[in-house]
Amino acid sequence: MRLLHTMLRTADLDRSIAFYTQILGMKLLRRNDYPEGKFTLAFVGYGDESENSVIELTYNWGIDSYEQGTGFGHIAIEVDDVYATCEAIKKLGGKVVREAGPMKHGTTIIAFVCDPDDYKIELIGKKH
Repeated sequence: MRLLHTMLRTADLDRSIAFYTQILGMKLLRRNDYPEGKFTLAFVGYGDESENSVIELTYNWGIDSYEQGTGFGHIAIEVDDVYATCEAIKKLGGKVVREAGPMKHGTTIIAFVCDPDDYKIELIGKKH
């Protein structure tokens, strides 16, 4: 397993991309619009996602502010088999809050579990 990305919600995607790229020196690695879901994802980081953890900036269309404390989304971890990992987590007493299956508006297999403080951790199936 390996840490993939940390997701943060942003009220102004271009401003956030400028901060991470121009001020912190990261690169914009990819940016995708999801019109059916009314959101845009931008990934920034210091190196290629195949070898480095990155930050996922999520812009939910039409949302221009968040209350303090709602900006953090989740940590993502790549796993070989999302279905098997969920079963193993449940057997060990972990809480699966979104069962394994394709993401909305996409095909990637994902699931969500919560840590003891209810922080969400996304499990993402390894692309073969």
